[in-house]
Amino acid sequence: MTPAVIAFYCFAISTIAGGLFTVISRNPVHSVLWLILAFLSSAGLFVLLGAEFVAMLLIIVYVGAVAVLFLFVVMMLDVDFAELKAEMAKYLPLGLLIGVIVLMQLAIALGAWQFSEGAEDRVVAPALEAPDNVAGIGLILYDRYILAFQLSGLILLVAMVGAIVLTLRHRQDIKRQDVLAQMYRDPEKALEMKDVKPGQGL
Repeated sequence: MTPAVIAFYCFAISTIAGGLFTVISRNPVHSVLWLILAFLSSAGLFVLLGAEFVAMLLIIVYVGAVAVLFLFVVMMLDVDFAELKAEMAKYLPLGLLIGVIVLMQLAIALGAWQFSEGAEDRVVAPALEAPDNVAGIGLILYDRYILAFQLSGLILLVAMVGAIVLTLRHRQDIKRQDVLAQMYRDPEKALEMKDVKPGQGL
């Protein structure tokens, strides 16, 4: 076995394991960490396929932004995960049935899969003037689909602002910093001298 094949099996096994433990993990923080492992392993598979740009995009966007956002939301919001899992337990038999059906369909499809004659000759890469994968995607993304790219960025910006507005809560029972009160405080009122005798505490 070549090093590329060994790396493929390692990344594939870690991807499947990360996805499985993401679903079955009892701690939501651990679920997010397993999800990050699945994303990183998927990025490794993309690197083996020669899609370096997609791999870096997966790491930067999903691991660096989405997964970390999930982690912050899970740790900051007061969500009763025990109640949610109790509700999910009612639908576990239906979910298992659907999973078995999907696995059977995949087994049937893979068992009947055949390549036609000359299939490899008909599969050609798109004719791009770019020397490599990253430059080719850049030419397409910033030339032909520049409007859709800008609109998707605007939509993501609106979604981020909406998420901040939804999670921003002003609580009355917590202490907040008052900068002006700290700046204009009177040292004579803020400090109090105590005459502590030897052997006694405050």
